[in-house]
Amino acid sequence: MIVTYNWFKELVDFDFSPDNLADRLTMAGLEVDAMEKIGEGLDSIIVARLESVDPHPDADRLTLCIADSGKDKFQIVCGARNHKAGDLVALARVGTILPGGLKIKRSKIRGIESDGMLCSEKELGLAEDSEGIMILPPDLPLGKPVLEVLGLKDVRYELGLTPNRADCLSLVGVAREVGAMAGNPVRIPDGVPREEAPDAASLTSVTIEEPKMCPRYTARLIRDVKIGPSPDWLARRVESVGIRSINNVVDVTNLILMELGHPLHAFDFNLLRGGGIIVRRAGEGEAFTTLDGQDRILSAEDLVICDAEGPVALAGIMGGENSEIQPETTDILLESAYFDPLTIRRTAKRLGMHTESSHRFERGVDIQMAPIALDRAAAVIQQVAGGRVAEGIIDVYPFPVKEKKISLSARRTREVLGLELDVLEIRSLLKSIGLDAEILSDRPEKDTLFVTVPTFRHDLERDIDLIEEVARLHGYDRIPLTLPTGRLISHRAPFRHRNADRVRDLLSTTGFSEIINYSFVSPRLWDRILLPAADERRRNVGILNPLTDEQSVMRTTLVPSMLETVSRNMAFQSKDLRLFELRPVFFSSEGEDLPHEQLRLSVALCGRREPEGWNHEDAQVDFFDLKGAAESLLHLFRPEKLEWDSAISEPYLHPGKSCALRANGKLLGFLGEAHPKVLENFDIDLPVLLLDLDMDALFSSEGTTSVFRPISRFPDIYRDSAFLMNESVSAGEIFGLLERKKNRYIEDVVLFDLYRGKGIPEGKKSIGIRVRYRSAEKTLTDEEINKAHGKIVEELCKTFDAEVR
Repeated sequence: MIVTYNWFKELVDFDFSPDNLADRLTMAGLEVDAMEKIGEGLDSIIVARLESVDPHPDADRLTLCIADSGKDKFQIVCGARNHKAGDLVALARVGTILPGGLKIKRSKIRGIESDGMLCSEKELGLAEDSEGIMILPPDLPLGKPVLEVLGLKDVRYELGLTPNRADCLSLVGVAREVGAMAGNPVRIPDGVPREEAPDAASLTSVTIEEPKMCPRYTARLIRDVKIGPSPDWLARRVESVGIRSINNVVDVTNLILMELGHPLHAFDFNLLRGGGIIVRRAGEGEAFTTLDGQDRILSAEDLVICDAEGPVALAGIMGGENSEIQPETTDILLESAYFDPLTIRRTAKRLGMHTESSHRFERGVDIQMAPIALDRAAAVIQQVAGGRVAEGIIDVYPFPVKEKKISLSARRTREVLGLELDVLEIRSLLKSIGLDAEILSDRPEKDTLFVTVPTFRHDLERDIDLIEEVARLHGYDRIPLTLPTGRLISHRAPFRHRNADRVRDLLSTTGFSEIINYSFVSPRLWDRILLPAADERRRNVGILNPLTDEQSVMRTTLVPSMLETVSRNMAFQSKDLRLFELRPVFFSSEGEDLPHEQLRLSVALCGRREPEGWNHEDAQVDFFDLKGAAESLLHLFRPEKLEWDSAISEPYLHPGKSCALRANGKLLGFLGEAHPKVLENFDIDLPVLLLDLDMDALFSSEGTTSVFRPISRFPDIYRDSAFLMNESVSAGEIFGLLERKKNRYIEDVVLFDLYRGKGIPEGKKSIGIRVRYRSAEKTLTDEEINKAHGKIVEELCKTFDAEVR
């Protein structure tokens, strides 16, 4: 948003210097991104009268001029053709540096010395283009700085406004803020055009088919206007805020846009088929050509301004070629409307269009400003283009907007800001920016204000918004600096989170890397891990608006995601992997709004057991590496009655190379080597070992805390025994029996040998068991140890039909 110092002076009284004003605007929340002092350093460009204008003796296209400044005379060689003797001109003397950086020097041009330069508007930075030099009004004093006597010395500010401050997208809006700083009211420019019969309603009409998208539409009809260049004051005014001058009518609409912040549009009335306006939705796929010559394909979400046959403007964004103001235009229909911000934003974004008009409508203009801006524009058009304004204003406003009312407590304002402000001071601050505030007399403390929010402040919705305005107007720099105080409260993490962190810490410190995958997966993954059709993990929670089919359901197991990660790593030749993922899975719950959430752990091992190196073996990981990792994890929680059950497995695990894990009869999960068919489905060419645990079940199976037992000062004694038993007998069964029959002197039992082969019958195996005995009270005798060990041997032989080797 570009504003100027001189324009502010016309709208509000203040005595701030340009630099001070920039600082005050920034502190008020209207950040000044740039400040340009127009005419600074150009006082050496003075008013001079041309005493004579003669042809250059050696150049047909040049003239030789004598310019009189009132004190001195200057010989100037000029290339323009639009001047004559007696004209007042802008003379840049030797040493002047023009806005473009050109330094004026005394020089010879085709053999004739030139002591300066006669300037054009473009060279002075007053216009983007100009034909010939600048001819000044005849009554200006000679020798005075040109920009000073023309009132063109100014300061231009570029403001960086936040999207919520749509009220400051106009000179009046910013002037209102300046007035609040200076304690003076803003003068809103108005104007009432001279009207002539007949009535406008008898010549044209406005119909709104979509009142939600266009709550208000006003229009005036002006006949017999003369389209032409704008007068200097109007052209310079719009150009001072960065808008190119086009013609007198269009320049007026741009003037009002910048002055009052309300976009206007002028139609060539004679090009409106049927002579009326219809505001409706565009048809799906409807084509329309805008003023910039671009063909636009519209949708049913767009709002268009139409005549009897089709669109003539894209509402709130840009007019159409078919109703554009032309040099031969005589009658115009002037539009001043209010359009729904969301509608304009969607259309502008979809079509990739951004105009001064859409910029304001997207953020919300003042709906009550529509007729004021319309009358002001009509009056100025009469001034610069003539014309007869038809009687009356067409104002279609089906559902008038009511101003918002907000109550504000002075006590709460003081608490939030830390400022000692009474209710009268707060009311005065709010009134300074146009907010009507009344003290509620029915409250005993009389410290509550009832604030009426004007329609130009869309951003004020709650009392905290008003408190922010009070802080801004009082001055952010006047809020005292205080150190914040508060209590430091440390909350212990929930039980589940603490246990999950323990698991992560253990796995990370033992060489595993954590991965995180999306919880959204494809339902086709269940086929790749061979889940049966009746498996409950196929009952998924669907995503209402999935981005792709590959992420359309919430996962019920972590295994497919883990295998996809392994496959992806192997594709990059990373094959020695130790990965884990600890994340929730989700099951559909009948009759429940939310799915059942379960925390699970997935672990994957593959590749070498040790990193590649000259001093490391080239051994590959196997089931027992994974079992060791699982045992380390189980040791954290000490579940009781732990069982490794090879009788059951998962479809995605290799039968005979996997087992289930139970504690106290409760299933904790499965571990083993992945099924070859599953590995093929994921394009994996190495054996992969998988562990899948229900962590909620493991957490709930946590055993009692270990109790310290003093180390016995008496010696320990070992007894080794080897047994020949059936292949079907598992180590777990052996240890289970020894646990049940445990003698009080048994300190430890170790399976130290397993042999199959020569000398062992088929279907049999040799198992070596070492038992350590120790007493905390005495040194055990051979007789006591032999008796206890004999009972163990006897029980094993009896239970498992074993033979002592």
